[in-house]
Parts: sequence; structure tokens; C-alpha cells
Amino acid sequence: MWPIIYNALRTYAPYVTLPFAALVGVVGYNLENWLSDKYTPYNKSVKDQRQDRVLTENLSESNEKNKLKYKTDVLDTNLSPSLS
Repeated sequence: MWPIIYNALRTYAPYVTLPFAALVGVVGYNLENWLSDKYTPYNKSVKDQRQDRVLTENLSESNEKNKLKYKTDVLDTNLSPSLS
């Protein structure tokens, strides 16, 4: 009796496994929908992020150019007494 069942299962394996695989897929898909959070926060596009970054870098560089002008000589701050 068992050899007949095994032979039938081997012959009709696609017809047996396809509905089983479809059932497992549908159950898994629905479980994932119920359990997972699909919310994705909004992010700017990469192009817009790059443009913003370049603009802020250019603005900070232009501001730093004015800030980097020293009023006194940098080397004068730590001069030894023998050199002054």
C-alpha cells in the first residue's frame, strides 16, 4: 500500500506542493502585513540633499574667510623671551 502512495506522490508532486506552497505564501504575506510597520519617513532626494550641503559649505567658507583674518601675528603669541 505504501509503495503505491509514494509512487502517486512522486508522480503528482507538483500538484501536491503547489497548493501547499501557495497557502504558506498567502499566510506569510498576511502575517507580515499585520505585524510589520510599513511607515517610511520622508527624505529629500539625494540631489536636493547635495545641493543643500554644497550651499551651506559655500556659505560657511565665505564666512570663514572673513573670520580667518588674524589681527595679530600668530607666531607672536608663543615667542620665547629670548626672541622678543
